[in-house]
Amino acid sequence: MTEQEANVICDKIRQVAYDLHVYLGVGYLEKVYENGLAHRLVKSGMSVKSQVPVQVSDEDGFVIGEYVADLVVEGIVVELKAVSSLLPIHVAQLINYLKAMKVEHGLLINFGSEKFQCKKVVKRL
Repeated sequence: MTEQEANVICDKIRQVAYDLHVYLGVGYLEKVYENGLAHRLVKSGMSVKSQVPVQVSDEDGFVIGEYVADLVVEGIVVELKAVSSLLPIHVAQLINYLKAMKVEHGLLINFGSEKFQCKKVVKRL
């Protein structure tokens, strides 16, 4: 995926997420925002996978940990939060998912703040 293609997809995801944030406001659990965002993205014609397994492997391929990414939308990893403010640990979590999944582009979206928060993260392979 080119940088330009990734930017177009990220812009679409960001707009749909913003519209959902305006509609729902703050105070719901993360799962409500995840379900709402997935629903709206599918309605808009995008390919969405929810609760995508992420395996962390040692250098010899031995699986040493497993996590679950919230969404993968058109090849972009989307990690959602419902917290008062995004922290560096949230960014680190997304970077680790990108590394483990061998994906370059991700979005970190927070629905828990009055002000909409969305951060694009790029991890070069």
